[in-house]
Amino acid sequence: MKELCDKKVSEIGLGTWKMGGGFWTADYSNDDKYIEAISYAISKGINVIDTAEMYGGGHTEELVGKAVLNFQRDDVFIITKVWNNHLKYDDVIKSATNSLKRLNTKYIDLYLIHWPNPSVKLSETLAAMEELVDRGIVRCIGVSNFDLKLLKEAITLTRKYEIVADEIEYSIYNLSPERDIIPFAKKNGIEIIAYSPLGQGRITTENRLYDIAQKYGKTVVQIALAYLKKNAIPIPKSANKKHIDEIAEVLKFDLSDEDANEIRRRVSE
Repeated sequence: MKELCDKKVSEIGLGTWKMGGGFWTADYSNDDKYIEAISYAISKGINVIDTAEMYGGGHTEELVGKAVLNFQRDDVFIITKVWNNHLKYDDVIKSATNSLKRLNTKYIDLYLIHWPNPSVKLSETLAAMEELVDRGIVRCIGVSNFDLKLLKEAITLTRKYEIVADEIEYSIYNLSPERDIIPFAKKNGIEIIAYSPLGQGRITTENRLYDIAQKYGKTVVQIALAYLKKNAIPIPKSANKKHIDEIAEVLKFDLSDEDANEIRRRVSE
């Protein structure tokens, strides 16, 4: 377990993109399946659930809210995000309030700026996010898809609360965060949350990690996630119980530094 926002969190999370719809469009056809999958992941020890107001036009948040009803609220860590056309002060407050209603919960653990928007002053957005903490709607704040320069700027603009996380694309197919953002984040106590950690399914055809997977008695998927969890909280998405079992197994073992270095060498060649 790790600690984030004064709460114990699993080293692996569950992403929910395309559960209950896509880009601002809801799909109700598999609701029961997704609610069951999210609940199952939590029951397997994956207590970090990542969603966003944009996912399914908010419907995904509704599904997350229904899934977490089966658990003690303090045992689940919910991340949601405000879209980049809602970053003006009043819009941030409205978005977070609506997300809270859809999640049907007492608070949001971590609220992130989903994508930067250069047409809105970052200081205005962050002031609204800090107000959300003051109101008890949000426990912690962070960013997503911020490069190092923008992350540093965000840190300087907060007045009362710290930026605790940056959610970025990070996988064995994209190690660029290891050059700058990850070292900076580690030094400054910022958690990296890794989306698309399996290369959007590309990992299933990956052969370069096969012998290392055999050494540990694990799958290539598990080895890739174990590599990433050394530096981040990966949030793979799955609604398949067999795959969720595979993901949850990564909570039970760690890669040696030697094998992590070997993986880095292989995928960087």
